[in-house]
Amino acid sequence: MSLVKYEILDKVARLNSFTKAAEILGLTQSAISHAISSLEKDYGFALVHRNKHGVTLTDEGVIMLTAIRNVLHAEEMLKQEAAKIIGVTKGKVRIGTFSSISTKMMPKIIQLMDRQYPGIEIELREGDYFEIEQWLKEGEIDCGFLNKTHTKQTQFTPLLQDELFCIVSSKSTLFNKESVDLNEIETEPFILTTYNGPNDVLAIFERYRINPTIRFKLFDEKGVISMVEHNLGITILPQLVIDQLPKNVRKLKIKQESFRTIGLATKLQMSPATEKFVEVLMHWLSTNEIVHKV
Repeated sequence: MSLVKYEILDKVARLNSFTKAAEILGLTQSAISHAISSLEKDYGFALVHRNKHGVTLTDEGVIMLTAIRNVLHAEEMLKQEAAKIIGVTKGKVRIGTFSSISTKMMPKIIQLMDRQYPGIEIELREGDYFEIEQWLKEGEIDCGFLNKTHTKQTQFTPLLQDELFCIVSSKSTLFNKESVDLNEIETEPFILTTYNGPNDVLAIFERYRINPTIRFKLFDEKGVISMVEHNLGITILPQLVIDQLPKNVRKLKIKQESFRTIGLATKLQMSPATEKFVEVLMHWLSTNEIVHKV
């Protein structure tokens, strides 16, 4: 079976489009369609639904794609091992990340990778905790930054502790305090950063049995800070997402121990290129005081 057909199905599934897949792969749309049809003929069942809104996988297509990605991963591992034998480090590392890691850590680490291992291509894919873990399970990425993992198919290495702070505006009764007790948060309207996967702030509330009055739930931290700036409530955010706060907004230390743990989840069998990325990441963390190390 041609690996090219596997690569085509993988790209179509990622982009939900024959046209976009053709552009990325440098093929005609007809060639993409023919490759998918050929796979469907070989397997004896449909792999994709074609409609005016794009392309989606059938249930059978989803099952087959997982196996196909395992084959593509194995082929990439073979190439990297062969390069390793002759002393050349080559390959690709697909990394799942989220915005604060993309902003505060990845630019420096990618620069180091480019200098030390120019033959390794870095591919970033940004999402939330749930999406990153799913991508790792389904073979779409080689490693990903998470706050924890729920699958035995991966190895999770804690990297750093990112302290959580209470963010308040000048109109808040908490504004002039040096630190805040989590119980005091119950008296103010709360703006929650929400996303799929384990929520670090809700976990803290549950641990200390805090019942906040949640007024709004937003995905983007900048939107949350804007709400606080306009005196619509208070929030809790990790240090890594707090840059320059508006003039009428300040962060307060929380009296109870409050932090999120950020770690790296990898496949149990890492490719040589992924191993090099992990080495560079760990060395960078050991020499930079970005936040508390685990």
